[in-house]
Amino acid sequence: MGKVFLVGAGPGDPELLTLKAYQLLREAPVVLHDRLVDERILSLAPGRKVYVGKEEGESVKQEEIHRLLLAYARAYPFVVRLKGGDPFVFGRGGEELLFLLAHGIPVEVVPGVTSPLALGLPLTHRGLSPGFAVVSGVLEGGGYPDLKPFAQVPTLVVLMGVKRRTWLAKELIRLGRRPEEPALFVERATTPKERRVRTTLGAVAEGEVQVCPPAVWVVGEVVRAFGTTGNRLERLAAEV
Repeated sequence: MGKVFLVGAGPGDPELLTLKAYQLLREAPVVLHDRLVDERILSLAPGRKVYVGKEEGESVKQEEIHRLLLAYARAYPFVVRLKGGDPFVFGRGGEELLFLLAHGIPVEVVPGVTSPLALGLPLTHRGLSPGFAVVSGVLEGGGYPDLKPFAQVPTLVVLMGVKRRTWLAKELIRLGRRPEEPALFVERATTPKERRVRTTLGAVAEGEVQVCPPAVWVVGEVVRAFGTTGNRLERLAAEV
């Protein structure tokens, strides 16, 4: 009976992998990976790679993923289940953990850098934001989230919300957030294709902002102070 490692691949940049994640990828006989794991990270794994990615909002495949994890854990000494970001931040890592433990499979979690923490943008800042929340823009089966518990959080981060950005912005304004509040979209953070779009909540609500998924969306005053600081790759290039 093999062991399963639930490993976070981080936001995209291979240099943001943890050392343990890197070592496991180099040694793993098989890696089951999600859709958004960067190809540069997958190239680090010489073993068998099995794609188990899902499109946004899709949930039908999760039972099949469970079945594959169980089958590979019974066939190999250890298995890496590789997820974008962190396994426990909208990665359904908790479901896979419970399933594997219920079937007697030992599991170890290797955390990853979740995308909201990789934007070069402080989510908390003295005098601006004493706290933050991260919410999914889509629920299982395509449902819409209840934003009331999150509407007044100083810094709000929305994942998987690009396609519903107009509805989400209108709902946040209806619940009391100011239309003029700054907002920032970061497409493909930490990768060479990173793109940053600074705007306002009202402009998003009016459908004036063009963004392509995958992107992280941040709303709050920290955007006003830090939204033009640039991404990590640009800063490194400027320092060379």
